[in-house]
Amino acid sequence: MPYTQEEKERELARIREQFEKCSVKPFVRDIQMEELMLPARDGVRLRTVVCRPRSGGRFPTVLCRSCYPDADAAYRLTAREYARRGFGYIYQYCRGTGDSEGVWEPNVNERDDGKDMLDWADGLDWVESLGYAGCSYLALTGWVVADILPPKVKTMYLTHYGVFRHTSAYQDGLFRHDILTSWAMWNAGRPIRAGYLDSCRFRPHEDVDEALWGGRLDWYRAWVTSPDREDAYWNTGFWGELKAIPPKVRVPLYLGEGWYDHHLGSAIETYRALSGEARAHTTFRIGPWDHNFNFALEGRTGKNADADEALRCFNWFYGILVKGEAPEGRILSYVCGDDSWHCRPAWHIPEQGGFTLHLAAGDGAGAALRLSERPPGTAGMARFTYDPDDPAPTHGAESLMASSEHQGSLRQPEPGWREDVISFVSDALDRDLTVMGSISVRFQAASSAQDTAFAAKVMEVLPSGEAYHIRTGITTLGYRGHSGRRQAYEPGTAVGAAIDMWDIAWKLHKGSRVRLDITSSDFPQYAAHSNYPGVWARQGRAQRAEQTIFFGDGAQAFVSFPVIKEDGQSD
Repeated sequence: MPYTQEEKERELARIREQFEKCSVKPFVRDIQMEELMLPARDGVRLRTVVCRPRSGGRFPTVLCRSCYPDADAAYRLTAREYARRGFGYIYQYCRGTGDSEGVWEPNVNERDDGKDMLDWADGLDWVESLGYAGCSYLALTGWVVADILPPKVKTMYLTHYGVFRHTSAYQDGLFRHDILTSWAMWNAGRPIRAGYLDSCRFRPHEDVDEALWGGRLDWYRAWVTSPDREDAYWNTGFWGELKAIPPKVRVPLYLGEGWYDHHLGSAIETYRALSGEARAHTTFRIGPWDHNFNFALEGRTGKNADADEALRCFNWFYGILVKGEAPEGRILSYVCGDDSWHCRPAWHIPEQGGFTLHLAAGDGAGAALRLSERPPGTAGMARFTYDPDDPAPTHGAESLMASSEHQGSLRQPEPGWREDVISFVSDALDRDLTVMGSISVRFQAASSAQDTAFAAKVMEVLPSGEAYHIRTGITTLGYRGHSGRRQAYEPGTAVGAAIDMWDIAWKLHKGSRVRLDITSSDFPQYAAHSNYPGVWARQGRAQRAEQTIFFGDGAQAFVSFPVIKEDGQSD
């Protein structure tokens, strides 16, 4: 992601501020920083920066590998702060980036190149022990070698990444444009001047690289034409090898995530796939942040949010590499709306209850649609027209990067703010409820198209009337039931639609209401469905669809919240 000079300066200031609060004060005055071109096994030389105290001796040392030369000043500052506190710090640029030799091709060379760097560092006589640090793509470069660590590597600190790539790329057949299309445009290895939203709208999307971007990107074409979880692309080669790594990890990990980071879903799967040995000493901490650790809850305060990741990372390595601590496994979840942290030893919460609101018609003619704690006896329906060329715009989301101004829990427009948005609102809650887990939405749906999408957004409506997004989700009739593979749909037939949202920890307050919006698009968080069946990126045309939602009279139509019965302890 390209950074402005202002963003670079802000990041440097944030790092300085955090290290000023560090309890380990600088004690090394004379440090040395050198650069070398470290050869990989095939002879390609990778630019590697080494920073350490100039005095003799052996030092705990932290490694990272990056493809983002724009962040070099932040890496250098971090390296110096570590060295001033008795650490070595080594960072390397991936091949084809940051003056490293070779051709830049995302992902595929990182295992071999990373292993070569690790083995080289493991053999340095001044290195006492090693830790590996990384966020986002830098965390990928750690995960891809986490099962082949040399003996001196004692721990890893990996944030905002998960190894289950399909989860980060798709939801029930719909591509996450705002993450992967934008990333491809920024990291194509050449400047792309085409408009971002024009690129997202282009049909057939498989050809956007040659039509608008100046040439083929085969790796991007593979992403957009592999919508099935079981497609070979996600289960063989690099991505297949990557998702097989977590059960093989043996060292303690710190895993950091944000409720509004686009890697959250994959990161949760990754944590749950870890070996028991690793989980027993792993901290998994999920805070109220977006991908860049910005507080992502509009209208809320976050006095206890604590996004000092540079300091937390140093403290993690200091505890393990210097003090010899063995951390106990735990999961720390920031509870949005309560500004508190919930701690538990395992992912499963045994004393978890539920809270369900059913979709229902209004109490009288012309009355607004409702969410009711009691299943309605009267049948109802709601209809709207979905036009793929005029999709509902994303505002409040979990999976954005290019459109970061719309990421997070944001204030929402009024109910039914578009003709293709159907809103259901509950009565005021008579008690506080702490939601922890995946919110699920179920309803019966029919369409005039052979395939289409349905999207849902869950909100808390405060007593003031302001509504704030909690979670969104989307599904398609072709992928209904989360089978992972497309299935046929007969137009006009009522079928079950199931939307399971990414996990959240959120306190619903007494006096608030719950609102559910249902529509058929959420663009550009997700690709706008063309209303034709088949692989989305190969559709060269689009059509309108008449959509119907059924509820009441025995129809399964509800939104369900997992609710914890007792508060956990604070961080």
